[in-house]
Amino acid sequence: MAKPIVLIAEELSPATVEALGPDFDVKNVDGTDRTALLAALEDADAILIRSATQVDEEAIAAAKQLKVIARAGVGLDNVDIKAATAAGVMVVNAPTSNIISAAELTVGHILSLARHIPAAHGALAQGQWKRSKYTGVELFEKTVGIIGLGRIGALITARLQAFGMNIVAYDPYVTASRAQQLGVTLLPLDELLATADFISIHMPKTPETTGMISDAQLALMKPTAFVVNVARGGLIDEDALYRALTTNEIAGAGLDVFVHEPPTGSPLLDLPNVVVTPHLGASTDEAQEKAGVSVAKSVRLALGGELVPDAVNVAGGIIDPTVRPGIPLMEKLGQIFSGLAGSPVTSIDVEVRGEITAFDVSVLKLAALKGVFTNVVSESVSYVNAPLLAEQRGIAVRLVTDAVSDEYRNLLTVRGALADGTQISVSGTLTGPKQTEKIVEINGYDVEVPVADHLIVMVYTDRPGIVAVYGKEFGDAGINIAGMQISRREAGGQALSVLTVDSPVPDGLLETVRTAISADLLREIDITE
Repeated sequence: MAKPIVLIAEELSPATVEALGPDFDVKNVDGTDRTALLAALEDADAILIRSATQVDEEAIAAAKQLKVIARAGVGLDNVDIKAATAAGVMVVNAPTSNIISAAELTVGHILSLARHIPAAHGALAQGQWKRSKYTGVELFEKTVGIIGLGRIGALITARLQAFGMNIVAYDPYVTASRAQQLGVTLLPLDELLATADFISIHMPKTPETTGMISDAQLALMKPTAFVVNVARGGLIDEDALYRALTTNEIAGAGLDVFVHEPPTGSPLLDLPNVVVTPHLGASTDEAQEKAGVSVAKSVRLALGGELVPDAVNVAGGIIDPTVRPGIPLMEKLGQIFSGLAGSPVTSIDVEVRGEITAFDVSVLKLAALKGVFTNVVSESVSYVNAPLLAEQRGIAVRLVTDAVSDEYRNLLTVRGALADGTQISVSGTLTGPKQTEKIVEINGYDVEVPVADHLIVMVYTDRPGIVAVYGKEFGDAGINIAGMQISRREAGGQALSVLTVDSPVPDGLLETVRTAISADLLREIDITE
């Protein structure tokens, strides 16, 4: 078979290509050459880009085989995520690749402002020895206010605490216990602005946060205070900042990002109390390599139909380690559900019960749907297009959670209604220190069977000698039964038998067994990894 084609549209590190491995046909194209890009996309399965390549609706439409767009960096302004999602194309980035670099640049700006390093360098380079002019301040025992205590904010906190600084922070989504863990005092924004000697902003850019630091906020700051922004241009109102700097309302500013980049003609560039850098937050060798390697690994996962935690157009967000082991189990339960279904599915409930519901478990719904459709549709099924496949088929899907699980620490279930009016269900759990995957319920029958590659599920009228009948049929055909469990609700009533076997069972043998035991249900289910 031909290898999947991975298109590299911009310069990436050798480690990126190495991380892709030998399983792909790697091709290169100049992503800024529109004609060449569209032509190269026609047979591409994946494309790796940085910030210069525009992957818009036109490009996505030209890429009939495209399964994943990978941005080796954080921002995705050059990718039409809506068009990609509609086309069933996964979009991934490297959200943590630059966090250390950004944190270190922030500290660099704070030090540069405190000690006038750029200005002093410029003066000395011109032969001027002006020690007294560039007298600075120590960081020791000063207060830094961090607006946005996420991953970068936490890294900056740790680094500035080493300087002996006091850390205060504003973040409406951070709990007091988390702040205490970091050694940070949470304050309202106005109080933080009035208290801090240095202020560093690390918020996402949204309509609510754009211009969040403007005239009113700058007026609250000390005249000796400095403000730093290496996050997103526009979080600080640049006109308001210019007014505050030129009237000595604040002492200075460090800027790595701007509303318009490059900030040609910005009056901020001419001010002596401003330190500027050309959007260098991710511009380190290490960050660039991490970004490339990260998205290369995501491409491998995506083209293998696996879950990609950094996919931005997959519901579920960051996956807690507590939830992660349930993903492959839920996908297998989805496959078993489809194997049991004897007519079209009209609705599916993905049920999650137990301690795990304290975390975001929405990814388990995606895993279940991927499992349901894996062996049902002809196209490749991913965590991106599985919900679309359900929608296209008119299948109503719900995620149901309940913190209470009576018999198991956590219980995962795929339950659904079929077009013929019947209902089916399959439940599983993870047991023991090795988190062994087990099936614990099928269609209301209690069982406890390890998940295996080949399963046979039978329902028949319970009577003496029936196990010997189907055991002989499988034995005579050379099918080894690795495990078996029988469940029944009452003697002489319906019984459900689950067998794990070492190899696939020929269709003719299944029909022979069905006739021999007068089975009401007999399904072979092969789990596809």
